[in-house]
Amino acid sequence: MNRRRFFLTALGSLTVSSIFASCNQKSTQNSTNTQTISQKEQKEVIKVGVTGILSQDILKFVNNNIAAKEGLEIQVVTFNDWIQPNTALRDKVIDANFFQHRPFMNNARKELNLNLVALNTVYLNTLGLFSKKFKSVNEIPQNATVTIANDVINNDRGLRLLATNNLIKLKENAKQFVTQKDISANPKNLQIKEVEGVQVVRAINDVDFIVSSAQTVALAGIEPNSMGEETAKDKKYALALVTLQGRENESKIQKLNQLLVHPNVKDFINKEYKGRIIPVF
Repeated sequence: MNRRRFFLTALGSLTVSSIFASCNQKSTQNSTNTQTISQKEQKEVIKVGVTGILSQDILKFVNNNIAAKEGLEIQVVTFNDWIQPNTALRDKVIDANFFQHRPFMNNARKELNLNLVALNTVYLNTLGLFSKKFKSVNEIPQNATVTIANDVINNDRGLRLLATNNLIKLKENAKQFVTQKDISANPKNLQIKEVEGVQVVRAINDVDFIVSSAQTVALAGIEPNSMGEETAKDKKYALALVTLQGRENESKIQKLNQLLVHPNVKDFINKEYKGRIIPVF
């Protein structure tokens, strides 16, 4: 709490020197205030789109702890699906986004006809099998229902995770990105339901288990049982800072690009999430 000291003196005892001291003090304060305002005006503002709470928290950490030293202010813009963060780049609503890995971005480039470019990769979301009913894969019954993402990349990733945990088998000659048509065996007769990625976690009360990432589970604020996770921690699925081609060398984008791989960010991720997500820099 700020404390003010009031000096009571007789009106006639004020001296010329004290008056000048007061004037000098006010002048110094005004100069300091002017410098502070000037510094704020000089900050570069970057708008970054996210869909998950983890990316948002990392950006907030950067903004509150290290961005100011670089003259950068980060404004986070949240979206409810995995399409808008890229179309918002096209429409210049945001300067960059921080929600996707390179395989997803490459597919989005084709589908949306956008020249997207990935910069530094920051962290990896391990994919897992989550359930409120079962504690291990062995407990999953016949005809169990499971929800996975429907986009090309994460659908492939989800099916491969089911195969890794011996819940299904995939054709040996399957194409690069598998679909349910590439399932060669389904011994438990799993009922696999596909929904938009951000909707997967919301299905957890309606199905036996879901294939989801730590980020979306954390976003939902639930603590289901984790029954399995990816055995291969493939860095190609690490989330990257993404912008439009031609903007990647802009000062504010390059500043954030470097700050996201600052040692303090790695320490924050390791201490805050304790293995739920993995820094890759």
